[in-house]
Amino acid sequence: MDHINLIKDNIDNLTTLWKTVATPLLSYHKNDPFEFSQIKNSGWPNRLWSREDITEENFLQIQETMEKNPGLVIPYWDIFGSNSKEIFEKNGFHIRIQLVAMALKLGEKFPLQNNLTFKRVLNEEDAKTWSDIYPMSFSYVISKETLIANYENAKFYLVHFEGKAIGTLTLFQTYKTMGIHGVGVIPEMRKRGFAEEIMKFAINEAIDANCEYAQLQASALGKGIYTRLGFEDLFTITNYQLS
Repeated sequence: MDHINLIKDNIDNLTTLWKTVATPLLSYHKNDPFEFSQIKNSGWPNRLWSREDITEENFLQIQETMEKNPGLVIPYWDIFGSNSKEIFEKNGFHIRIQLVAMALKLGEKFPLQNNLTFKRVLNEEDAKTWSDIYPMSFSYVISKETLIANYENAKFYLVHFEGKAIGTLTLFQTYKTMGIHGVGVIPEMRKRGFAEEIMKFAINEAIDANCEYAQLQASALGKGIYTRLGFEDLFTITNYQLS
């Protein structure tokens, strides 16, 4: 598959996930050329996005949307070769986090060490545990209500080691692409190879689901693991927030 299609599939998977999880909670809105998902009492998705380049003309609409829905984050896909970065800064935005969109062509399954067990979240107790440990890895909360409304729409996993919940994983499939999201390991369990083991499980699940590619968006923390597993860089996503 060519680079342009991989980029499109990466953005499709991510934005469809935001739209899908917010829809049952009546929290997805479309207002061309923008869409946004903002779930009450949850730090995620809380995204305002467009599939097109963002230009100076868009900022009045962005401003209005953000005044009515404070706390939204705008992901900017760095694929247009334009000066939008300067426009964001001029309009009072700062960078919250930069991520690298990455893709892996799926091939052979990985052998697992089987130190970890993976339990799909399908009840309220597990949803609460997942929601409690997720912010230990990420700087925001995903509410348990978000999981409960979406058991069927995405696959949320609790990762256990020796009977203790130590990590999270979300899998979301669009066509032949498996999006790997929310891979987190609680701080006291890091540096033991668990994140890599979670990734291998996720890749194997993608192969079992007959996907052709696994796609993700990497923070600096996880990027080394993904590169080692064969993921290739596609483009940068710059997440902007109002200062």
